Amino acid sequence: MAAQREWFETDYYKVLGVSQDADDKTVTRAYRKLAKQYHPDANPGSEERFKEISAAYDVLGDSQKRKEYDEVRRLGAQGAGFGQPGGFNFKVDDLSDLFGGLFRNPQGRRRGAPGSVPQRGGDLEAELHLSFEEAVEGVVTSVHVRTNAPCATCAGTGSTPGTTPVSCPRCGGRGVLNDNQGLFSLSSPCPECHGRGTKITDPCPTCFGTGVQRRERQVKVRIPPAVDDGQKIRVKGRGEPGSGGGPAGDLFVTVRVEPHPVFGRRGRDLTLTVPVTFPEAALGATITVPSLESPVSLKVPAGSKSGKTLRVRGRGLHHGGQKGDLLVTLELVVPSELTDAQRSAVEALARATHGSPRTHLGV
Repeated sequence: MAAQREWFETDYYKVLGVSQDADDKTVTRAYRKLAKQYHPDANPGSEERFKEISAAYDVLGDSQKRKEYDEVRRLGAQGAGFGQPGGFNFKVDDLSDLFGGLFRNPQGRRRGAPGSVPQRGGDLEAELHLSFEEAVEGVVTSVHVRTNAPCATCAGTGSTPGTTPVSCPRCGGRGVLNDNQGLFSLSSPCPECHGRGTKITDPCPTCFGTGVQRRERQVKVRIPPAVDDGQKIRVKGRGEPGSGGGPAGDLFVTVRVEPHPVFGRRGRDLTLTVPVTFPEAALGATITVPSLESPVSLKVPAGSKSGKTLRVRGRGLHHGGQKGDLLVTLELVVPSELTDAQRSAVEALARATHGSPRTHLGV
């Protein structure tokens, strides 16, 4: 990409409505909101605004370009004007340091028209709802996403079928205009063709000359075992398609796990609350509790208190070659109604009980 006069004249942060210290997620979120609002499919007649938003994100959405843009804007603001005497206070040799990354692509070759530079596609986000069992075992499933795709009517050319774009008369099909500033010359995108080198004289009625459509598609996702609620799974290369031969973005799938009616989770461990009677807690007992595999016997020690947690090893989740445990919390059950025999037994226990458990309170 050649150093562009537009970088000095256009505040891309203002175009996207974000501050200069906005992080990458904030910039992407602002771009997606505006792109959805002003996409020609949803808002006919907003092609120019959509292109302006896209141009801003093309720079601010790329960390290297954003760094170069900020530096160029900072130096430009310090001078008296772009290309004017006193505008920049550095030697001609310094220009190669400042603009070296702008004039050449990553392979070291001089870049041509901005439209020909490979651009990585944007990332996409989706949500996937799983049952507790699916999250435990892992699953291969699909998610629905809406993404850009070549227009089915014009095959991505942007022109009405039967017509073709024509070479831009202003830039001669190069996509850029050279601006001689004396000691050096800068190239800027041609304002008439927006750097494409061609002009669409008869825009496609479906995509309004953009060459793309929003389409639904299914993406297969492999969810690993023992995935947590809220965990994000990255599916590389299944986001928005790149442009100019650039790579596609990634898809980030946020997993939502439905709660289990009996079990809870704590990492690889399963949690379970089990009610026990007073005799079982006081005298001790062997009880049967469920697990994801099969019921298991559990020994309740005599004198167990309500809230005590017992561990059954190896009955949790299997993940990464390791097994979690089953954590069983005892909950003492107090009957709301007593039979005559139960009341007599409790009264006999009360008479046989000496002292108060509250003496340490001093009352």
